[in-house]
Amino acid sequence: MNEFANKVAVITGGANGIGKCIADEFRKQGAAVCVIDKADGDHFVGDIFDRETLERFAECVIAQHGHIDYLINNALPLMKGVSDCSYDEFQYALAVGVTAPFYLSKLFLPHFREGGSIINISSSRDRMSQPQTESYTAAKGGIAALTHALAVSLAGKVRVNSISPGWIDTTVTEYVGADAVQQPCGRVGKPIDIANMVLFLCSKKAGFITGENICIDGGMTKLMIYHGDHGWSLNAE
Repeated sequence: MNEFANKVAVITGGANGIGKCIADEFRKQGAAVCVIDKADGDHFVGDIFDRETLERFAECVIAQHGHIDYLINNALPLMKGVSDCSYDEFQYALAVGVTAPFYLSKLFLPHFREGGSIINISSSRDRMSQPQTESYTAAKGGIAALTHALAVSLAGKVRVNSISPGWIDTTVTEYVGADAVQQPCGRVGKPIDIANMVLFLCSKKAGFITGENICIDGGMTKLMIYHGDHGWSLNAE
């Protein structure tokens, strides 16, 4: 029997992109999937920035299923930089990217069944940056750290891990040339690359893994680039 059959997976930001792929893969394995997303659709529609929305969503899930098995904190925070990100916008990014995952973990904690798992979706930006990305990068760094803190606090109850995707294309574009070869794996990532790891980390096969952050980026963060290497040179303009 499939180990995900009749399990309950909760996914934030599950209406599109990586989140939708994760939701689809759980459904293929026979799990019941509960999604919250700002986008309209056949799911719980709401902004996880709002505390009352989180509470209503959690109540709805438990009223319908009585328990959960997996919580996937995937919703995207706002990306703005130090030049144009306001105080309120920065707070919003942290609320979506860090506070909501913390609060949902807290709300669902009494309702996890044995073998439960929390997966936080961070980003390779938790260890590297582009200019003008402070709100997103801070949120992703925060959720990566939140992961190991929760793993220690919830030891023996729920395993907690995070995944840091690199460049993941959600538009079904075929990238070639520099966009592909700058990554040691030779291609841009796909949502299924992340979904496969989510399901693995939730499975019994990963029963000895907790508190980890796993970077899935085609090796991009491991490639050292110097002026003149790999055909790359600095254009001072």
